[in-house]
Amino acid sequence: MLSGVIWDKGTMRRADRLFDIIEFLRRARKVVTAAELAAALEVSLRTIYRDMAALQAARVPVEGEAGIGYMLRPGYDLPPLMFTAEEVEALILGARIVSTWGDGDLSKAADQVVGKIHHVLPDDLKNMIESWHLAAPPSAAQARISIDLSALRRAIRDCHWIGFSYVDEHGRATTRRVRPLILAFYGPVWLVSSWCETRQDFRSFRLDRMSDMALSEDHFPLEAGRTREDFFCSDMGRTDGFV
Repeated sequence: MLSGVIWDKGTMRRADRLFDIIEFLRRARKVVTAAELAAALEVSLRTIYRDMAALQAARVPVEGEAGIGYMLRPGYDLPPLMFTAEEVEALILGARIVSTWGDGDLSKAADQVVGKIHHVLPDDLKNMIESWHLAAPPSAAQARISIDLSALRRAIRDCHWIGFSYVDEHGRATTRRVRPLILAFYGPVWLVSSWCETRQDFRSFRLDRMSDMALSEDHFPLEAGRTREDFFCSDMGRTDGFV
């Protein structure tokens, strides 16, 4: 594994992988075999061979070949990203908020983003990442969430039905089956805005009041009047502050 970075096997975009191959070779300062790269990035040897060919075709100074190994010629580095100081602060503070208030997978992704930015920033901006003059510490006001937040994000992204038990502000318990559409953070509370099959209308639910969430293997259809865009145009969308 590269420098403690967490890889999401099978979902890493190729551009990210090419970036990390360059970083791996730059740090190794020795011949690295395709097998080492494949193991570190959790991809096949064939994928590594294709990636190396793509880098060489793009004139990245990678020397070597299949069966021998690869190395990056000294002196090569990725060009610095053109961020202003305030842009870097926005990225770092945002990532630290996500790291504190998001689920475990989202927190790891935020830390990974910061690491990638750090590698390509010019030296005068790298110090801003290493400094903690911008922080987002945990708070006692954080509402306790018992459901799997990362699973809920996947359900929204992939359009899966979900079912769950819910207790409203008056203590009334119900069970719901919904089409999850939007995950929103109203610190310190998370909401999921959905089309509720039980009520046949848009509803927003506090995650800390949800329990026993189950994801269906079935995808819900995109039907007029029940989509994310329809929610934005609804009275609830306007009430919740989305528009």
